[in-house]
Amino acid sequence: MSKKIVMLCILLTTCILHAESENDKANTVGSQLPNHIRALLIEEMQAITTSMDVIFRAIIAGEHEQVVPQAQAIHDSFIMAQKMTEADRKILEETLPDEFIKRDQAFHHLSADLAEAARNHDQVSQLELFQDMQNACLACHQNHALDRFPLLKSVSVEE
Repeated sequence: MSKKIVMLCILLTTCILHAESENDKANTVGSQLPNHIRALLIEEMQAITTSMDVIFRAIIAGEHEQVVPQAQAIHDSFIMAQKMTEADRKILEETLPDEFIKRDQAFHHLSADLAEAARNHDQVSQLELFQDMQNACLACHQNHALDRFPLLKSVSVEE
């Protein structure tokens, strides 16, 4: 191979990798937010993770009364609802892509449905809704948080 072809291949590969990297950055949400709002978002996600762990253990133990408050708390948005100012909300509205907002709303709707299924002691619905919530978490992280979860880049998730 001539040096020109090798150099062209290297240049093309570099351009493709850069374009993929820029695309990943465009899909990240947290890195586009001011630090204090990003910290709230991380705190919220950690609280959701804790609740999801409790919910899982409660569902498989048939403890419906443990599922209800955890699922309802996810719906009610733990940290974000309590600690954000009106100015912070405005920044979020201006910064977050519509797709992220729709995913977030759908996730919180699922958690309300899960709380209702638990109130009704509907084990089958609880399991299905919990799985839908897990898939929603994965899809959101894959589409909007690859900077935090780079190993999810190649994961295929159905919502």
